Amino acid sequence: MSRLLFFLFFLAFIIFSQIFAVLFKKYTVMRVCDLTGKRPMVGNNVSHSNRKTKRRFYPNLQEKKFYIPEEDRWIVLKVSTKAIKTINKKGITAVLNDYIRNGQI
Repeated sequence: MSRLLFFLFFLAFIIFSQIFAVLFKKYTVMRVCDLTGKRPMVGNNVSHSNRKTKRRFYPNLQEKKFYIPEEDRWIVLKVSTKAIKTINKKGITAVLNDYIRNGQI
């Protein structure tokens, strides 16, 4: 009898944990530029007494919509501000072609 109760409890626990994982899973989004590939860097906070503690330097990423006239559609990219300046200068299609040609995307 106790084995049966243990098995039922164990089975309920497994089912509940899987349901809980699906319902309350927090999705982490990587902080990476879609075009340039910029990622967070690791460095140190340095106090006045010169103690060092680890920290991360995050890239300045913006989620931006771009219109591609050749395909007559909008795309949403997570790009760094440097990439936005490059797109403003050269145009979205030229930038996409350059990154594809260089193998960066």
